[in-house]
Amino acid sequence: MKVKYNKEADVLYIQLSDARIAESDEERKGIVLDYDPDGRIVGIEILSASKNLPQPTKVEYEIT
Repeated sequence: MKVKYNKEADVLYIQLSDARIAESDEERKGIVLDYDPDGRIVGIEILSASKNLPQPTKVEYEIT
């Protein structure tokens, strides 16, 4: 999994796999889900991230 933030575009992208993106859907305004050919989620794109997230450049990772 990779998390990328493009400050210039103000887009946060969470890449869940390296699979080819076959389809993208804007499920809610500003939230785009990318799907592979089998319908599995490949990535999550958050547009206008600085307006929709408190700290788009801060990432916490937790294993329980």
